[in-house]
Amino acid sequence: MVTAIVGANWGDEGKGKITDMLAEESDIIIRFQGGANAGHTIVNNYGKFALHTLPSGVFYGHTVSIIGNGVALDIPKLFKEYNEVVAGGVPAPKLLVSDRAQMVMPYHVLFDAYEEERLKGASFGSTKSGIAPFYSDKYAKIGFQVSELFDDRDSLREKIERVIAQKNVLLEHLYHKPLLTVDEVYDTLMEYKRMIEPYVCDVSAFLDNALKEGKNILLEGQLGSLKDPDHGIYPMVTSSSTLAAYGAIGAGLPPYEIKKIVVVCKAYSSAVGAGEFTSEILDEKVADELRRRGGDGGEYGATTGRPRRMGWFDCVASKYGCRLQGATDVAFTVLDVLGYLDEIPVCVGYEIDGVVTTTFPTTTELKKAKPVFETLPGWKCDIRGITKYEDLPENCRKYIEFCEEHIGYPITMVSNGPARHEIIYRESGLSK
Repeated sequence: MVTAIVGANWGDEGKGKITDMLAEESDIIIRFQGGANAGHTIVNNYGKFALHTLPSGVFYGHTVSIIGNGVALDIPKLFKEYNEVVAGGVPAPKLLVSDRAQMVMPYHVLFDAYEEERLKGASFGSTKSGIAPFYSDKYAKIGFQVSELFDDRDSLREKIERVIAQKNVLLEHLYHKPLLTVDEVYDTLMEYKRMIEPYVCDVSAFLDNALKEGKNILLEGQLGSLKDPDHGIYPMVTSSSTLAAYGAIGAGLPPYEIKKIVVVCKAYSSAVGAGEFTSEILDEKVADELRRRGGDGGEYGATTGRPRRMGWFDCVASKYGCRLQGATDVAFTVLDVLGYLDEIPVCVGYEIDGVVTTTFPTTTELKKAKPVFETLPGWKCDIRGITKYEDLPENCRKYIEFCEEHIGYPITMVSNGPARHEIIYRESGLSK
């Protein structure tokens, strides 16, 4: 069976923990999109890890970890992360990399930084990981696929020459930066070949065999629905599809094989970077208190370390995110964090031009949206260590059930701590 684990909102929902947890009963875990521009924080028996490219199932000896063809593959970052995981006492992961994956080049990272510098106050809040320039090149058909590392020398150098002719025009006349050379780029690619060669695989063929053998496969997404370039808060989005449906494309699987879609929601909201965020907490003192207590050591970006913007749970955005993903199950994370609050606001609608809606709008309309809140009583105690849903405080259960009713998708998992097995399974009253 194929299960997808994806985010409902702006990313940082806790997908890494859910993947790490479900990987225990899986055979194969695949990263299918995105690059090293966002991270998944994992807390398990080996310690605490921030993964950026490796799938979150690398901590089990029985699993195969795959970098799919939809990933923006930054090879040095992948192996830096691999070595850090092994140095942390984790057995060397069984790693495969798709021969159809494309590589983030050092000049992609430079162009990302140069463009943010040029845009100044109008920038997109990039992590400067080269992601937008990488995907621009991929769809302009001037990217470099892993398989091309094994092409003959003359053909590869000829392509490099064509590509950098275009890049150097921008470097010289738009950014006023040093130019690229064929030798420099070729030498980089040969170094990448040396690093990646033992792991390269025809991933779609491997997965075809795995399905025939009845293997359990996890698709791990990066970021969330609202960062999708088609359906998110464009243009403040990422550059690859964050939706479960793309998992079939980014891994090389038939779409009908995805049987279960676990959509991860935080019990409050957070976002890194610029973009519309209707339920954002505008009182910085209140926001900072939640930020300090949140996550598994504060709400700060796993990749950038930037403080996350904080907000209350947004039913409008979460319902939309779950619908786009096709949620069969919702995992409700970091619920334990809210135990300090006397009252908890929940965003149940958006007021736009005097009209209240529960339908998530396009960015043009979203800019005008004001949150409509309902306030629920808090439960004022620590819920970590509780393993049965019925043992949660009544107000805590009411909070979960209120959010579930408003998003309209079944919350079947409730995370009440950062560790792998701090999870409560529940029977939802909603039909799937």
